[in-house]
This record gives sequence, C-alpha cells and structure tokens, in this order.
Amino acid sequence: MVRWYHLIMTAHGFWLPNDPRGSWSEFVGAWELYKFGGATKTSETRSLAHEPHDRVARRAAKAALTYPAVRFNEHQRRLVADGFERAVREGPYQLHALCIGHDHSHAVIGRHVRTIERIAGHLKSKATMALTRADVHPLRAFRTPAGVMPSPWSEGVWSVYINEEEHLRDAMEYVRRHPIKEGLSAQHYSFLVAAPV
Repeated sequence: MVRWYHLIMTAHGFWLPNDPRGSWSEFVGAWELYKFGGATKTSETRSLAHEPHDRVARRAAKAALTYPAVRFNEHQRRLVADGFERAVREGPYQLHALCIGHDHSHAVIGRHVRTIERIAGHLKSKATMALTRADVHPLRAFRTPAGVMPSPWSEGVWSVYINEEEHLRDAMEYVRRHPIKEGLSAQHYSFLVAAPV
C-alpha cells in the first residue's frame, strides 16, 4: 500500500520526450521536437540527469520548443511556494518535504483521497495563479489576445511510491539537500508537517 509519494513537478522544457539520456515518454507530440528523434522511452527509475549524452543535440531540441524552457528566478520561486502553500491548505495535504529549483520541484507528500496526479495539478494551478497575479509568469510574453498564457509547467508528473519509513527518510533527505545541488540556499517552509519517522 502506498503511504507517501516523492513527487517531481517539472517546468516547461525541463526534460524532453526525446532526451538522449532517456525519458518516460511513449511519443513525441510536436513536429519541431520530433525532427530531433523519436521518444527515448526507458524503464529506468533512477535519475539519469548526470548520464553522459549528446548535450548539443539536447540543447538544439530545447531551442526548437514553441516557448522557451522555463527557469524560475528567486522571486518566482517564492511565489511558486506561496501557491503550493495555498493548495496544501485547501487540500488539505500532508507535505513533509519540499524544494523548488530553477526548473523543477521535489515534494514528499502523504497519501490522500485524491490521486497524486490531481494533487500535483492542484499545486501547479495555485503556483501558476500566484505567478500570474504578480505579473511575473515566465511565459507572459506569449499571452494570447484573449489573455491566455501557456502553462509554465510540463504535462504530467513523476512520482515514486513510498511504503517504508526508511525510504521516506531517504526521500526527505534527498529533497532537503537538493537546493544545494542546484547552487541555491537551503529552503524552509512553515507549511510543512513533521513526518511520522
């Protein structure tokens, strides 16, 4: 039985379906990306971020995106956190660990009556609203005449099921250390709740 999730939510352009390191995607839905190759589906569950690969090909594919890859600055990361907090309180969700990086976020969250996909959608929606209200949405330059902006988030999420307390501790420690790996300061959020370990 799933007791917790390690949830990874990525910004637009973070990891493409044809990334040369592999992806969890079955297909490439956009022609501008498909010309760089088909989906690189893998069943690997460990991080492939540091695997050797053709960086030039990866950057060329990212440059062909309809909208530029999103990278959140410090102000935007604070607003994303505000949006996440609002969703956590509305849920309510038991969020045990959180980090918000330049282009993706990690969270450790307790099981809920909602699916992890619905929870992630709620978190991303409230974060996007916070960015839009502050007029710092990273893709605001691509607003349509009707005022609609593309989502700053990738479709879907990655989630790892956690059943054991040892795995929970490891996931929380990974999330706690992750900002340092990105060259950011340690992150602390008042809306996190202690995990039962």
